[in-house]
Amino acid sequence: MDPTDRTRRSYDAVAEDYAREIAGELRGKPLDRAVLDAFAETVSDGPVADLGCGPGHVAAYLRGRGLPVVGLDLSPAMGAVAGRDAGLPAVAGDLAALPIRSAALAGAVCLYTVIHLDRERRQAAYRELARVLRPGGRALVSFHVEDAEIAPGGARALSTWWGHDVDLTFRFLDPAVEVDALGGAGLATVARIEREPYAGAEHPSRRCTLLLARP
Repeated sequence: MDPTDRTRRSYDAVAEDYAREIAGELRGKPLDRAVLDAFAETVSDGPVADLGCGPGHVAAYLRGRGLPVVGLDLSPAMGAVAGRDAGLPAVAGDLAALPIRSAALAGAVCLYTVIHLDRERRQAAYRELARVLRPGGRALVSFHVEDAEIAPGGARALSTWWGHDVDLTFRFLDPAVEVDALGGAGLATVARIEREPYAGAEHPSRRCTLLLARP
């Protein structure tokens, strides 16, 4: 089965459990909220997309900061949960082939979504992100860097999650490599933030968030 189909089916299977476990996570992550607040302040008037929106909790937070947000997720089941629980207009779509017209967005967030893509598909996703942002548009991209067992460049495979059979690969990415890849796609890095995990609130991995701009 194609890796994209495996990821889609896996998140379809866990959508309800994921929403129950993850939807309230921002309450325990003050730095993440601050970064989203800063992003919201830098976005000019216009639509913003949450790419890989999951249950819609990040989009709902940004909407509370006054941004007009739409969601996109590879998993139709996740999009349905986002519509139901967060009141988020959401569509199903692939990061590497976004169903969004060029230069349509003032901003986009893509948090812990590119970790499921191999290098070639990440590069395609970065080109798509640059394509759909208008000049001066802003984006946030977040990913895992490393944990106690896996170094940057490594990966973890998951076959069961909350009692469901899944087939997921979680990649741990080197920030310098991703900055270069994003630059090659036409996105300039405005800020690079790395942090240690919040104990008890998330998987214990070091994380990176990049604030990007389309020149």
